[in-house]
Amino acid sequence: MTRILDPSIIIVSIQTFQTHIFINGDDVKMKVIAYDIGTTGLKTCMFDISKKESVYLIDGEVEPYELHVLENGGVEQDPLEWWDAMGKSTKRLLKRTGVSKEEIKGISFCSQMQTLVMVDKEGTPLRRAMSCMDTRADKQFAKYMKRGLQIEGLNLYKVYRLIRITGAVTASTKDPIWKYHWIRDNEPEIYHNTYKWLDAKEYLTCRATGKMRVSRDVASATFLYDVKKGCWSKELCNLFGIDMDHLPELCNSTDEVGGLLPIAANDLGLEPGIPVFSGGSDVSLCQIGAGCLNVGDVNFYSGTSGWVCTTVDKLHLDIGNVIGALVGVDPDSYCYIAELETAGKCMEWVKDRIDLPEMDYDGLIEYMKDVPAGSNGIVYSPWMHGNRCPFEDPYARGVFFGLGIATRGSDLVKSVVEGVCMHMRWMLEVTEKAFKTTSTVRFTGGSAISPYICQVLADVLGREVETIENPRHVGTIGAAALMAVSFGLISDIKEIKDIIKVKASYKPNAANTAIYDRIFPVFKNLYFDNKKSFASLNALYEGLYNQNESFEVEETLI
Repeated sequence: MTRILDPSIIIVSIQTFQTHIFINGDDVKMKVIAYDIGTTGLKTCMFDISKKESVYLIDGEVEPYELHVLENGGVEQDPLEWWDAMGKSTKRLLKRTGVSKEEIKGISFCSQMQTLVMVDKEGTPLRRAMSCMDTRADKQFAKYMKRGLQIEGLNLYKVYRLIRITGAVTASTKDPIWKYHWIRDNEPEIYHNTYKWLDAKEYLTCRATGKMRVSRDVASATFLYDVKKGCWSKELCNLFGIDMDHLPELCNSTDEVGGLLPIAANDLGLEPGIPVFSGGSDVSLCQIGAGCLNVGDVNFYSGTSGWVCTTVDKLHLDIGNVIGALVGVDPDSYCYIAELETAGKCMEWVKDRIDLPEMDYDGLIEYMKDVPAGSNGIVYSPWMHGNRCPFEDPYARGVFFGLGIATRGSDLVKSVVEGVCMHMRWMLEVTEKAFKTTSTVRFTGGSAISPYICQVLADVLGREVETIENPRHVGTIGAAALMAVSFGLISDIKEIKDIIKVKASYKPNAANTAIYDRIFPVFKNLYFDNKKSFASLNALYEGLYNQNESFEVEETLI
């Protein structure tokens, strides 16, 4: 990419695509679109990016798609539905805003990661994608990681080599290595016809450009990326039986993958040839969009899933609490990430189950707003699809503890909000065993729209909580900000922090925090006191679907 700048005009030339953008003084404005590929839907957001304002959200669209939850632990999505959602939402967005397709100068992506898309040489998916929530590969995980001399239940030698090469350890059946092996073991014809293994946004950039490339932050979550050499690790591929020919070419999040193909442009309603940038994972781009670029900055994210991510300056792994540092989009820092499988999804679940399916978000807040801290003695665990941190257990489940005759529906709803916040506090607690964090934290994702939930989080944490403009779109904000770097409007990724403004802050209520301090140990014990029961019950449940495997599962888990 070449850039020429004088006081009146900037000329950006990217491969065969060229655009002339007129400016006033030192300011440059251009319109871009960023896509956020989530677990239940795709967000399409249009931004103005410039030197002065940098990232301004014009408007957005959301297009849902199906999440297929199977009885054997499988969770799948159809990649063709992702692409279809991109086309529908882009065309609606252009029509509603009145922006012509010629005004859009580039597109990029923020995406769920650790999703497995097996494609042929033409980039066509050979099966539905295996989601990051998929738990089917327990046997494959056990075969490679649960045998031999162990540390924290994992093979000592493999843990050592993983730490030395990647700085992290695969400790979950949900990691993409094991889904790859599950396909090899259970769907050999699919495996035989595979040309590349892609993640979600990598499939979409391939569909858009015809090129198969993966950003380094997404590559690091495969646990096959050598963080010191900046390449795929041949040693780890040999150690774990991965065909290196199946791995796509590496790139940076700010890199252009290619120009938008004519057929793809027609599908999306955009101009052929505009640059398609790689973008990054939801974790790394939400960190950027939240403005958490300094060491010690913490972002609490609560969407369908949730996490606590801290910007750190070194690789670190806490095997016992299943938390580690991954490569981010900023080459000078890492994302120390603690994950919760179901966060906002728990709110959706409880709303439907207590017969409030038609109640909107504001109505749900109004419904529970008078419930006191502690939900009148109800404590909820948000492990609706297992858990990753600070314990890895695909068999952990949600619990309402303390139900009584007087318990109301509003108590249950409030306890769900508190339970998610309690788990966030737990993940922050284990984070701070390794790193010092800022006293004030950021809160983003769909749940951060609600001042009420923001205050509950502040009370549970006992810390000041800040929110930004448009917290629901934090990932696309990060993707758009990176495009500003790609186009040369911002000289360095770290400058993004200066243009992400705080919208509101919430100070903890000391009386409520005191109540949550007393509940917190009870919340944690919901797992420790019921760990064996979770395993036993799920072994029985699985046995109902596969009698031949029931005893093997029971022996392994109990």
